[in-house]
Amino acid sequence: MSGGRPLSHAAAAAFVACGCAPLRGPAVAGQTAGRPILVVGGWSRPPLRGAAAYGAAAAAAPANGPHHGRPSMAAGAAAVAGVSLPPPAGKREKKTSGGRGGGEGGGGKRGGGRGREKAASTSPELAAALEKYEPVIGIEVHVQLATASKAFCGCATVASRLPNNHVCPVCLGHPGSLPRLNGRMVELAAKAGMALNCTVHPVSIFDRKNYFYADTPKNYQISQYDRPLATGGYVTLGSGKHIGVTRLHVEEDSGKMNHVGGTGSVTDADYSLIDYNRAGVGLAEIVSEPEMRSGAEAAEYGRELQRVLRYVGVSDGNMQDGSLRCDVNVSLRRRPPPPADDAPDAAAAAAAALEATPFGTKVELKNVNSFAAVHRGVEYEITRQAAVLDAGGELAQETRTWDDKTASTILLRVKEGDADYRYFPEPDLPPLTLSAVTLASWRDALPELPAEKRARYVADLGLSEYDAWVLADDGDTARYFDAVVAARADPKAAANWVMGDLLKEVRAAKYDSVPACALPPEALAEMIILITDGVISGKIAKSLLPELVASGGSPAAMVEERGLKQITDPEEIGALVTGVLSANAKEVDLYRNGKNKLFGFFVGKVLAASGGRADPQLTNDIVKQQLAG
Repeated sequence: MSGGRPLSHAAAAAFVACGCAPLRGPAVAGQTAGRPILVVGGWSRPPLRGAAAYGAAAAAAPANGPHHGRPSMAAGAAAVAGVSLPPPAGKREKKTSGGRGGGEGGGGKRGGGRGREKAASTSPELAAALEKYEPVIGIEVHVQLATASKAFCGCATVASRLPNNHVCPVCLGHPGSLPRLNGRMVELAAKAGMALNCTVHPVSIFDRKNYFYADTPKNYQISQYDRPLATGGYVTLGSGKHIGVTRLHVEEDSGKMNHVGGTGSVTDADYSLIDYNRAGVGLAEIVSEPEMRSGAEAAEYGRELQRVLRYVGVSDGNMQDGSLRCDVNVSLRRRPPPPADDAPDAAAAAAAALEATPFGTKVELKNVNSFAAVHRGVEYEITRQAAVLDAGGELAQETRTWDDKTASTILLRVKEGDADYRYFPEPDLPPLTLSAVTLASWRDALPELPAEKRARYVADLGLSEYDAWVLADDGDTARYFDAVVAARADPKAAANWVMGDLLKEVRAAKYDSVPACALPPEALAEMIILITDGVISGKIAKSLLPELVASGGSPAAMVEERGLKQITDPEEIGALVTGVLSANAKEVDLYRNGKNKLFGFFVGKVLAASGGRADPQLTNDIVKQQLAG
């Protein structure tokens, strides 16, 4: 231990029970700035043990200032107690009905979500603001990494219905406790950086970021400052535009504030209760370049980032559970006067003049919890900031929150600068060194990413761009589709079934995802081939689908056992057509006297008479022939 008084028996018991090790790792050959180097790669953490029930007993304290994740009210108290709270903090494993897709709210549903962000209708106020100003938008995304234990201790990250029971002296910052780096956290963060086209550095430094918020029990956060894990990447939007990723660094999360009173919002609650179960959970913070120019672009950037992280398995990315949180920075810069129409290269000159114009004062929208709110919040801020500037006012660098109820942003606090955090190298963690072999093995383990998959679907399978976006929206659904095609199903037919009837049936049966249903991809391919070969009709296939989704089985065997093979004998279908026309002589006369819409009536009657087994195209042809005769 490094100084301080010995731990009490109770604290020591909790310390050991949670799997923590109050020992500094041994120094190895090589020193950086006088600090021992910790080599990650080839070592493993001790097995995770059950977390001790360690209820925080701190006295209630005023919530004087908000943390980067959960701002507090200007007035009110933050109580820390072992009481039962609403839904648990930390990373939840929440079942969702339906396919799982980054839907409108950016939450847990995936598999058939929409592709690229649709542009919303522009209000007159927004249109007027955009004529005078160019928006400049950057996003900081905090992603909870999918580890079993916290960043620097062995406490579990799974959801708990009890507050403050996945805690220990390390994540609560007790004197004498020492952090121990979670190797899995580093692996996931590095893979995220690679998937985002970043350079992952072989050496990075942990730093201590100091601030005093009620939901941060240590009064500091272990983070990375001037030497982060990864830098210099990008995310590609559907338009082909690259949005730069400045950096990705690892850090620890804070506790969760549960606001009580009013509407339960940070803006009108009477007081807050704090659950420290989330404190110390490993995060990757991903900071973009300020290269987005609209709310639609900002939302699309967030959706694509979420897809990439889910494909790699870095995080579930569920915004409603707090696994992915967006802080959006918005500023405006005034557009310069346009050059004369007859000026040479007028468009290029205008673009150059705009690029030379400095950015305006940025305003941060904190913890926006859906991509729809990102879109709307950015557009509201553009309009609000333009109104302030047009009135001759000045914008303050401040932090605001988006309020869905009022569809507006609300001031939380004046923004701190870097100096307020008093960064200095974390004294209890050596520099992090990653070997070339380790980095190469992590890169080799990356799956095909969303953009690569969409490009392959269009180029190799001949799918439309729309189909490619829908299928690649969720990694599990895309892998299921790939398996269907690998089993020799026609790609376009497979795409239609996966995106349409199968996804609808999966949602109706309340499965979490397409692959979770009982119908394996090989069986779906078998059914598609039966349709393609004319053995069964699409109608018969659809009638079998609910049972196959619920119970599985072989479509070919079911067709054989139940006598569902399609009737393709012209004489047999001709006899059915003759019977239908004889039974509906009045309708036949009407048809022959010009009421052509009755054609579908006759075809439907024949198909019904065949139990849905008559070949539809052959039925159409024979009905047409007999009506003409």
